[in-house]
Amino acid sequence: MSEKAKNTSRLDDSVEPGVWRYERAEKASVVIDAADYFSLMQDVMLKARQRILLIGWDFDTRIHLAQGRRWYQKGFRRKYPSRLGSFVLWLARHNKNLEVRILKWSVGVFQLFSRGSMTMDLMRWFPNRQIDFKFDTAHPVGCSHHQKLVILDDRLAVCGGIDMTTHRWDTRSHIENDTRRKRPRGALYGPWHDATMMMEGPVASALSELGRDRWVRAGGKPLQPIDNCGDSLWPEGLMVSFEDVEVGIARTRAKHRDWEQVSEISDLFVRHIRRAKRFVYAESQYFASRVVAETIMERLEEDDPPEIVIVHPQHADGWLEQQAMDHARAKLVQGLHEADHKKRFSLWMPFTGATPIYVHAKIMIVDDEILRIGSANLNNRSLGLDSECDVFIDCKRPGNEKHCAAVRGLRLSLLAEHLGVGEDEIGPMLDDHRSMAATIRAVGTARTRSLRPYELPDLNELEARLAESGLLDPERPEDMFEPYAKGGLIRKGSRLARARNKILRRKK
Repeated sequence: MSEKAKNTSRLDDSVEPGVWRYERAEKASVVIDAADYFSLMQDVMLKARQRILLIGWDFDTRIHLAQGRRWYQKGFRRKYPSRLGSFVLWLARHNKNLEVRILKWSVGVFQLFSRGSMTMDLMRWFPNRQIDFKFDTAHPVGCSHHQKLVILDDRLAVCGGIDMTTHRWDTRSHIENDTRRKRPRGALYGPWHDATMMMEGPVASALSELGRDRWVRAGGKPLQPIDNCGDSLWPEGLMVSFEDVEVGIARTRAKHRDWEQVSEISDLFVRHIRRAKRFVYAESQYFASRVVAETIMERLEEDDPPEIVIVHPQHADGWLEQQAMDHARAKLVQGLHEADHKKRFSLWMPFTGATPIYVHAKIMIVDDEILRIGSANLNNRSLGLDSECDVFIDCKRPGNEKHCAAVRGLRLSLLAEHLGVGEDEIGPMLDDHRSMAATIRAVGTARTRSLRPYELPDLNELEARLAESGLLDPERPEDMFEPYAKGGLIRKGSRLARARNKILRRKK
């Protein structure tokens, strides 16, 4: 084992299956959608005094954190820029003790050719020793660095699904034709739904340790822990949802070099779905995970299964993603419908008017007792290939019992947002209809905002074979080169295979 691996090997030890570590948060809140997130991040970065560590799948200096506005912050002599690239440089120039470290997935090297002004920003940053920007190549071929973490002064941290990049900004209103949703060169994009968790306290130190470990693995010089004076960095504009709460942290990382495989997130999904007594509510960019689908099918075959509702986009973003994710989704849902004898499983797509909303959030709520949020999707890559980080609050953990109401409040808020009803209305509606799916159907699609049911497409033979191979969404790096070595998406003898065989026999 290399010296560098020895220095980070203790980070590979989970405290229990599915959990890397538990830590306390003095404050925590879920931030929905990037309009609020970008604005809040500008507020907290202004308060940072020693280090800002930004870790993401993507990072684009051309975005505006406050949609082009300039703000005045007490304590500073001048206004500061809204555009991210200029703002980072402004922070470094106005605080000589501040270091800024930014880590972005290595595919961004090629993106720079189409992001002219970002290249200029990196050139402007280069002479400033306070700012260090790196591309993360520390993963097997075909994998990606997918974590979305921000840690400030080891005191405040963010973990979730929102990257500080273009094509993310939107409000919770998701206005159908909002002209504020535009790329740096002016082209408009569609509505986008996302979420992240902001936390303050010891949990930030734990996420800093994880982030600093990733920084070193990606080739950066070691970063020392920060002795924080304890001053709060919490933004004034964000209401605190959870106070004095224990937060769990889970990770995914593929086996690479002499680093072991980490599959905590996969284990945690299985544990949380198996624990559900009443329901599972989830939002995910994809639904293509064999492990998750098998676990859901196991629950659906029970005499009294929990209700399982998943909100996700109509189609994956991009042609290749559609070939990988949409076809696999169809095969998994087909099998789940076969097992769903009580009709407790449903998938829904959010719309604003006639326009589908792209779901990028990664959220799961179980029985209003568990809230998890992070970077991991319900697909194979997130559970075995890419570097991921999720955080969760479990109200069954000692000291967390008082937080169930806040978890329920978040679920109701999300459902109300998707259905276009008031947050004060959704609770009584759920009580009347006794299930989320029945409530969604009762509200219907006549409103501006709605959830529409997923309908199974007809896959041709090539599409079906591609989906079942798992070639474009493998579970382990070696599966990319031998997709059928372990049986692919639907493995011999599995619940999914038995369901598929039943369907095939009926068709004969």
